[in-house]
Amino acid sequence: MDSVRFGRALGIGARAAAKTLVSAVDAATSPNPSAAKPAAAATSAPQASVTPPTGGSNAQRTAEQVTRAAAQAKQASQNFGKSSRQLGQSVWSPFVRLSGVLWLEFTGVFFGIFAMYAASGAWKLRGEIRETATNHDAHIHFLMAAVMAGLFTYFCVSSFMRARRRSRRR
Repeated sequence: MDSVRFGRALGIGARAAAKTLVSAVDAATSPNPSAAKPAAAATSAPQASVTPPTGGSNAQRTAEQVTRAAAQAKQASQNFGKSSRQLGQSVWSPFVRLSGVLWLEFTGVFFGIFAMYAASGAWKLRGEIRETATNHDAHIHFLMAAVMAGLFTYFCVSSFMRARRRSRRR
């Protein structure tokens, strides 16, 4: 879009906004037709006791308009706060849940890697299952590898089970 067309579009929008603002101000400052006194009541009363309708009533109308505008602004801010909380719940809650599920699966994979490493070490030492005087250290290494393989397998499986449970929770 070239600068001339952009300027025209911007000018048209600004003029439309100004016209809307002027008409809203005119509507807000115009006298209320239902608040005007009937002509018969005005002619029967003495001239000195009649107050001009624009003096006190304009101030009252303006005060009422200001009060209404303040109440609308307060309501709008409360609605904005409620809407932002709902947005947070609708956007961040699923994100937090899914990132927690992803983290549990990620840790489950690492526990699985450690379990496989320990199981392969235990498999290499499987011949040392019986302890004798000559293979005491090898037997201890086999037992430690088997215990580590079992422990990390438990952590892996429980991590994936927790991830599945969390993903199904609403």
